[in-house]
Amino acid sequence: MSEVKHRKSRSNFTKSAPGGGRPSTSTGRKAAVSPSHNTKDRTPEGGDGWILWLNLGACLSAMVYCGYKHADLMYTIHENNMWFTNIKEVEREISFRTESGLYYSYYKQMVQAPSISQGLHSLVHDNMTEHPDTINVLERMNVYQEVVLSILYRVLPIKKWIPPIFFYINSVFALHAMLVWALFLTAYFLSGSWLAGILTACFYTFNKVDTTRVEYIIPLRESFSLPFLWVQIAATTYYFRHNCSPQKEKLSVGIILISSLCFSLGWQFNQFVLLLQAFALFGTWILDMVPSRKIQMLFIAQCFSLVATCFLQFFNKMILGSLVMSFIPSALLLIYLKGDEMKSCSIPNQIIKVFGYSLAVLVSMMLLQRVLKFVLGIDADEHIYKFVMSKFKVGHARDFDALLYLCIDAFGFLQFDTFERLTKGVVFPLYVVTHLGMLIILFIAVLQNWSNHVHETNVKDHTSAKKLHLLSSRPELAYHTVLAVFFGILGMSTLRMKYLWTPYMCILGSVGISDYKVWRTILSPLKTQGIIVQIVRHFMTLLTLTVLLAIALSPLLKELEELKEFWDPDTVELMEWIKSSVPSSAAFTGSMQLLAGVKLCTGRPITNHPHYEDNHLRFKTKELYQIYGRRTPEDIHDILTKYKSSYIILEDSICLAPSKGCRTPDIVDVDNGVIPDHGKSEPGLVKSSIPRFCDEIRYETPAYTKYFKLVFSNRTFRVHKVL
Repeated sequence: MSEVKHRKSRSNFTKSAPGGGRPSTSTGRKAAVSPSHNTKDRTPEGGDGWILWLNLGACLSAMVYCGYKHADLMYTIHENNMWFTNIKEVEREISFRTESGLYYSYYKQMVQAPSISQGLHSLVHDNMTEHPDTINVLERMNVYQEVVLSILYRVLPIKKWIPPIFFYINSVFALHAMLVWALFLTAYFLSGSWLAGILTACFYTFNKVDTTRVEYIIPLRESFSLPFLWVQIAATTYYFRHNCSPQKEKLSVGIILISSLCFSLGWQFNQFVLLLQAFALFGTWILDMVPSRKIQMLFIAQCFSLVATCFLQFFNKMILGSLVMSFIPSALLLIYLKGDEMKSCSIPNQIIKVFGYSLAVLVSMMLLQRVLKFVLGIDADEHIYKFVMSKFKVGHARDFDALLYLCIDAFGFLQFDTFERLTKGVVFPLYVVTHLGMLIILFIAVLQNWSNHVHETNVKDHTSAKKLHLLSSRPELAYHTVLAVFFGILGMSTLRMKYLWTPYMCILGSVGISDYKVWRTILSPLKTQGIIVQIVRHFMTLLTLTVLLAIALSPLLKELEELKEFWDPDTVELMEWIKSSVPSSAAFTGSMQLLAGVKLCTGRPITNHPHYEDNHLRFKTKELYQIYGRRTPEDIHDILTKYKSSYIILEDSICLAPSKGCRTPDIVDVDNGVIPDHGKSEPGLVKSSIPRFCDEIRYETPAYTKYFKLVFSNRTFRVHKVL
């Protein structure tokens, strides 16, 4: 398959993208401005107004610079790895691997359509993606980002100076500048120091191997969605601040609504992330750390974003049947029934109540989801539960869909070397200490709060008797403490989801070293004054930043000197042969990953694809993948003619891969009840005497030439016409 080959080093890389200048490759510079602490929700008024305005200007300047440099770095690394501005268009498109190529094909389809309305009609009535079926792409897939970008490209006066593919990738890099801005602001809101924002941005950038993969796989759904998730988290942080004014609360809620909708609309896994957020919101409410009215408002915002997504996706039932759509009304009902007043009781009874309320809302969620799925007839998400159960060795051990997911590294457990890299990148030790400290503080604050309620039982004037707990003035810390735990569990259980957890490491690691109250507590035995605490915390933040730059800047600059070029001549040859030699109506069958590229590069219909969120498509893919199983040519011909496939593309890299249990032929064999080639017999599996179709067809014996004709081959691919 493809590879990236090295180019000769150039002393000064100055290639420009069509229509625009080449961004510089320098990274990691510090803004030379002095820090200031501001934990209050104040406006620049009075005698110190000019200081506050200066601090705000410095904060915004540093934030914009950090975001720009991150986007610039991602663009530069992508260009250095691919030489994207100089390779052929077909090579650029091939570089969008697996499902990424499928998503980009819809952007290309919209851009090339005679009109916007005709482009939308072709998406709503698509007969190219799952030939011979017609599907509504806007219902089945999260491609509104491609629709919006294609419309912008068509209406903006930019066609003459920037090709559509560069507008697309630059838009994604710009979104990741926004992501860094959101991380910066979250750290600033939590710590009161914009130096913490700079440190967060540097942590995120210099640990890019584990914090992002946008420079390698641009069109992924999370590449569009995660920036909006972190905007939502930043706005939630500000909304939870105890001294947030009503006007700013309304602004925060508006940002939360819009960003939650954009996040939900852009990624099919939105329901699982929002479920974890809902758990965190419920946890902070049940522990009485955040006012219930704010929790209710965010539940309503989540529900609105999911319902709006469902509506925009032509009433996608999978969203309505998600766990989060059952959890939110269950939690809201419990909050309504419980009321705002915390009834006084002993701490052991409070613990029992917490467990009781949590169990009640979970049971209610499960029952409501079962009812909704039964009434609406939802079965599209069964593969997810099969995968989860199989991953933890509970049933479905030989299920085709579960095995496909289990054999993808991205869905495996988080490897230990991730923590080694993050430790070398300075952030992980700081994160561990900070998060553990936050958990301890949350535990103490909860006990203090419950003790206060017990104390109030014998006091008539509750207002005078009420005591503040450790997080009374910082409820947003309680929310982040809980949410980071859920993101951490998800990240450790599924490698692909570590990109939700590692940005939190960057935020909390920075907050831990920059927080005023942390250093005031540490320095309290010395009876230091406030100005000394300020100096110490800013000095320690700058020292951490200096250590990070000393460790990580040199390897990054060395990486930027390494110039490569995208190189995949066999796939290029295949795509060009299809475009020149195959009728435009001919449909192709092959591996899901390759077919996405066939649709993108050639515009030919395909029978299956990598977006695996439909039950009928999963069954269809399992049947079509029999081309890699031990089946007779008659069986395969019947399957291919059933789905009106004109050609099959076979890959020796799949067919002849070493049999270790996770290659595609092994998965097909196990699902068929056949012992795989590695020979490990298991109960229920039998040995098959039928040769493997993908291998046997190469010899062109009469039994095979009766049904199939070889029409193209190179070192990687063989294309057979279905007769």
